[in-house]
Amino acid sequence: MKKGRIALRALLAGCLFVLGCLMMTSLAHAASIKIGAILAETGPAAFLGGPASRSLHMLVEEINAEGGINGKPIELIVKDSGGSPERAISFARQLIEEDNVFAIIGPSTSGESLAIKRIAEDGRTIMISCSAAESIVTPVSPHVFKTAPSDSYATQQIFMTMEEMGISKIAVLAANDGFGKAGKEQLAKNAPDFGITIVADEVYDKSATDLSAIVAKLRANQDIEAVVNWSIVPAQSILVKNIRQAGWDVPIFQSHGFANIKYAEAAGVAAEGIIFPASRLLVADSLPEGPQKDFLLHYINSYESRFNEKVSTFGGHTYDAMLILKQAIEVGGDDREKVRAAIENITGLIGTAGIFNFSETDHGGLGLDAFAMLTVRDGQFVLLEEE
Repeated sequence: MKKGRIALRALLAGCLFVLGCLMMTSLAHAASIKIGAILAETGPAAFLGGPASRSLHMLVEEINAEGGINGKPIELIVKDSGGSPERAISFARQLIEEDNVFAIIGPSTSGESLAIKRIAEDGRTIMISCSAAESIVTPVSPHVFKTAPSDSYATQQIFMTMEEMGISKIAVLAANDGFGKAGKEQLAKNAPDFGITIVADEVYDKSATDLSAIVAKLRANQDIEAVVNWSIVPAQSILVKNIRQAGWDVPIFQSHGFANIKYAEAAGVAAEGIIFPASRLLVADSLPEGPQKDFLLHYINSYESRFNEKVSTFGGHTYDAMLILKQAIEVGGDDREKVRAAIENITGLIGTAGIFNFSETDHGGLGLDAFAMLTVRDGQFVLLEEE
């Protein structure tokens, strides 16, 4: 009988222990901060979403290892959109309605971001896009922010460089996606202010594998002094190769969507001399000593040593988004509206894309100085001013 009571007590103690563990796990789960992310880890925009996903996981692991945010761990839920606006819409609804995330980081592309910004706003869910289109945050939507520098600033930097080079007549090419469409609009809008005339305008399929026909058509136009291509997909490398294979020695400008060394590697020797705007992340070693250089080198060394690949500006956009959320949540706690307001009050935050200064009227946080003009020399990105 005594043995039976002992066994019963042991059984009850074991059950209580298991129940306690389950309760602790449940409490820990409930106390976590759910952050959703919609990133193009696969598909034609994987050069954006892949580094973005890796950077985000890396930073979340670092934050959790240091105790989380306000003592709460981050629970990261990443959805692979493949660059599809339709999938991004489905995932946004799922993250908000089913997963009840606190905020969404991404999507990777402008088309996806524009497709879901209303969903985020209707759900009063903070969204920090990793895309460049100025229309993502103009006009301002209370819950929508972004970390990629605006395409309008990219076009202005390109045109300023063209002025210095004496270029006034250009051809514009763009992929048939949200990024390409927004870039074309900004190029057309800003060109007159810099005395630039767009004498040819072409759109190509974002999945194109041969653009030699378009190149032949443009080359026949004797007025073209330079080509500007606006794309975030591999076709931008194909275009460059087709231009050089045709023997056309025209100056080539790319958008900030070229800011991944893999695009230059894909174009090979044809990439030499390409000019494009990008954040100083890609030329961090050239910066003067100081906090910004230290920050950029920390990110570069952490990423490259872990993943054995070069950083890109695209990976930096999720890194910046998570840093912004972290700082705002430290101020606003678990109150989404207080966190949203805290983002609007962030100033002087060093990120991979530049120094962020948000406000009620500016949800992009970056200015013209976020971009430097780079070129390709010996297969590497260098500051154009060093040429």
